[in-house]
This record gives sequence, structure tokens and C-alpha cells, in this order.
Amino acid sequence: MKLFTPLVLPNGAVIPNRLAKAAMEENMADADHAPSDALLRLYEAWAAGGAGLILTGNVMIDHRAMTGPNGVVLEDGAHLERFRRWAQVARAHGAHAWVQINHPGRQMPASLGQPTLAPSAVPLALGALSKQFPVPREMTEADIGEVQQRFTRSAQLAEQSGFTGVQIHAAHGYLLSQFLSPISNRRQDQWGGPIENRARLLLEIVRSVRAAVSPQFVVAVKLNSADFQRGGFSPDDAKQVVELLNPLGVDLVELSGGSYEVPAMQGHARDGRTLAREAYFLEFARDIATVARMPLMVTGGIRRRAVAEQVVDSGVDMVGIATALSIDPNLPRDWAGGKNNAPALQPITWKNKALGALANMAVVKFQLNRLSEGRTTDPRVSPLRALIQQQLAAACQSRRYRRWTAQRQAR
Repeated sequence: MKLFTPLVLPNGAVIPNRLAKAAMEENMADADHAPSDALLRLYEAWAAGGAGLILTGNVMIDHRAMTGPNGVVLEDGAHLERFRRWAQVARAHGAHAWVQINHPGRQMPASLGQPTLAPSAVPLALGALSKQFPVPREMTEADIGEVQQRFTRSAQLAEQSGFTGVQIHAAHGYLLSQFLSPISNRRQDQWGGPIENRARLLLEIVRSVRAAVSPQFVVAVKLNSADFQRGGFSPDDAKQVVELLNPLGVDLVELSGGSYEVPAMQGHARDGRTLAREAYFLEFARDIATVARMPLMVTGGIRRRAVAEQVVDSGVDMVGIATALSIDPNLPRDWAGGKNNAPALQPITWKNKALGALANMAVVKFQLNRLSEGRTTDPRVSPLRALIQQQLAAACQSRRYRRWTAQRQAR
């Protein structure tokens, strides 16, 4: 079965099979924003489940720039032993383990009390929920240089911790994705305008990271196939970015799509329709594969073995699975044994799509929390219950985060 054949990456690293645990935002840091015991238990479950590649959820390159109040931060060597333990746990059964490194840009909740940065001072357009995100400040040249240095430093620290690679997050509307999109990037300097300029920061980060880590350490990129907004980052843009990445030593590109404004990564198109089919970014990947010289991975809605096989048979090298593995961490092992499990959450059909997207994320986090406690998952949990529980937890975590940052600033 092709799904369970190894994949040799351009740098010579070998992934034992074609199934990846794609990144999900766990928000399970300890009080110092290092990997917690609960997070390690969660990764023990995934490691035992048989995926060939395990990608961490968002690991932040700057403690002042968080996608959530309880996220893991890797910006210095203060807690490397915890990261080493995380790497050991994730790799315990032979999988590759890569740290997804990220900066949220304008997609940082206002409740965290930090100023936000972005390519341009363009706020998020989320209707009534827009006020939950502050208007960002346009980045200076110094800000841009610091971000590049921080991505590079975090990659070095990930290698020192024993992970086998990093994935640079340039999708889902986070900072590097904001630079790529003409909606959020309205700059008139070398960082804005044509796609070559909008991609400049990503390309410089990739060059810097590749030069700073060893040849056998994987450097991957997560990229939107499109952001599904009129006038935004398009499939043609994505093809051009992949062509620009081709000569830079990138070992794999994962293709997804969407942002907080248009959560296509959860299966919702721009007009609010639910994308019922699985592998809903596969068509884009087939097109991008015509120019890519590195392996490609597709993530988005895949939960059945037959669909995963279809992805690989179509010429895409890796299959990223997220939500299905939040429900059943043993899915790869079961598929290898001939089973046809197809775990799924109940569809959320709320009229308010932005709120529905939040509820969907809350339901996924509900499953992750149960796995981290050694309990069975509950895919039929009420989305409203999960959302309320998540919001209450986030409020408490936000207060703790603000106290933590205030203590750091007072030192």
C-alpha cells in the first residue's frame, strides 16, 4: 500500500510513511509557556498511533506575539529540557517530529493585552467579532529584521532540542501569510506590491533558517493554496511562491488554505458553503505540483483511507490529517492493519460562520484535552458546550498570560 511506503526528502531524511499528524493549536503550555505534561501525554498518544510525521501545533517565536493565551514559546534556551522531552516523546515510535514555528501578526487576540504587528495597519474583518482583535501597527524595517532573526533562532533551538525539522508557517492568515496577501499587505516598499516582494520575507526567512541548521535537519513551509478572498492570495500566487522556494533547499511544502476571516482550512468556502468533500485542497495541489521541485503535502478534511490513498496516487507525496487524529490518534496504525475507520465531528451549521468556526476549533480542542488526560474522545460533544468551556478557559489563561508578561517586563 503506497500510503505506507517511505518518503525520501531532498536533504536525504526518510519519513517512514506518507501519513502526517498535521498541526493543531493545542494551547497546552505550562506556566512558563514551555511544553506541559498534558501536552507530552497528548503527543505520546499520537506517537503510538503510527503516523510517519508528527507536526507540532503553533510554537511561537516571540512571547509577545501569541495565537492564544496558553501557547508554547521557543525563543531562548530557558526550557530546552522540556522541549527535548517533547521531541523524545514524539519520536519514540520512529516518526519524524517537526516544530511548526509561527508569528500571528494581526491574528492575536486583544484579550492578551499586547500590541499587534502586521505588514500594514489593516484590521481583521470579522463582523461583530472584529473587536476581539486590535488594529495592528505597520511593521518597520527593524520589526521585519527582528522577525527574521526570531524564526531563525527558534529553528536552531528546535534542532538543539532533538526535533528532526521545522515547518515555517506561512498560511492561515498569520504574519507571513499576511505579507503574501495583497488584502493585508498594502505596502509600497520592497515588502509589498508584486508577489516577488510580498514573498520576500518568507524567502529570506527560509534562506536564513536553511543556513543556520544542519543539512540533515528538515526545513519545510506551510503555504496557503489560496486565501479564498476576492483580491487576496490566489492559486497563481501560490504557484509563483513555490517556484521561488524551489532553489532554496525546502524539503517539503504543505498546502492548506484560508484564514480567521475565511476559515477554509475548516471546510468553509468564501460564501459560507461547507466543503463536504474530503481533500478539499487537492485540486490546488495537483496544479502546484506541476511547478514544485520539492515534495508536497495536502491537509484539509481527510479522514478516510480511500481518500488518503487517492491523494498519494494523484502524485502528492504526503497526506496531512488533523481533525480525524484529534478523535482517533490510532488512525494510521489501524489503516495499516486494513481497517477503514473514518472519524468525524458533527457538522456545525450555525448561521454565524465566524462563531461556527470558533465552535469548530473548540470542539477539536475538547478532544485534545481528553486525549491529554488519557480519556476517550467524544466527537458528539455539544459545540455550544465546547465553545463555552473553551471561552471560559481562554479568559482564565489570558489573565495568567498578562500577569506573566507583566512580570517579565518588570525584571
